Amino acid sequence: MKTIAVTGASGFVGRHVLNAIAIAGHRSIALSRRPVQADRSEWIHLDLSNPDPSTIRAIAAADSVIHLAWGGLPNYRSAIHLEIELPRQIAFVEHLVKVGVQSLIVSGTCLEYGNQAGACSEKMDPTPIIPYAQAKDRLRRHLEQIRELTPFALCWCRLFYMYGHGQPAHSLWQQLHKSAVTGERSFPMSGGQQIRDFLPVEEVARRLTLMAVTNANADVVNICSGIPITVEKVVRTWIRNHGWTIELGLGQFPYLDYEPFAFWGSAEHWHQVELNAKTVLSRHDES
Repeated sequence: MKTIAVTGASGFVGRHVLNAIAIAGHRSIALSRRPVQADRSEWIHLDLSNPDPSTIRAIAAADSVIHLAWGGLPNYRSAIHLEIELPRQIAFVEHLVKVGVQSLIVSGTCLEYGNQAGACSEKMDPTPIIPYAQAKDRLRRHLEQIRELTPFALCWCRLFYMYGHGQPAHSLWQQLHKSAVTGERSFPMSGGQQIRDFLPVEEVARRLTLMAVTNANADVVNICSGIPITVEKVVRTWIRNHGWTIELGLGQFPYLDYEPFAFWGSAEHWHQVELNAKTVLSRHDES
């Protein structure tokens, strides 16, 4: 049984990661400002701006760290991401490396690809255009630089579009769910023809956990389905799967101007990462 530290544990993804770790039979250290409870888990308060030395020592004792914590969301355009959040993130990860963390899984974003359209591969150079994505990309570059001096396993995970229980109120899934269960007749949305890449948050959590358990060293990896789908089609699928009767009010909101009209993730690298991870687990079971 391994111990995996999870920052941002009280957030949407974090809570699902804690559950995935427990399902996999491992123990977690849940790190967040707000208390969180989960099976096989111990909660420790974490203020990213001023982490307590005892908290850093607890993280250092873990076998791997899944770093999800990030402030200033959901305002992706705010300069806070570059001016405030990035410096404190850099200081925090430097703390982790200094105390000897050997395996670090960090959440990035598909928005690092900027306006590049089509299937986005990890081999493509990122071209982020909004502060949130720019800050994430700079943190990744910094981690790669310090890894040259102090080696550690790194997985920089570019998360694509997630959905599921506990998602923030501003998300597409949560807004649809609220409208449907409260009996709204119509759900106002964009034209819905933009093409995206959606993945259930439970699958996102499983993949992050798999990399943490096996101490993967995948560098940059897309966490995506690899399947392009229009937003309208995925919303209609959610409605059908839940037996809702709500209609779609298409074209009532404009398309976002900081995303390409059609882009999705290439999942080829992830398939290799997963194969390698399963091989590691198989060898462990045999031993």
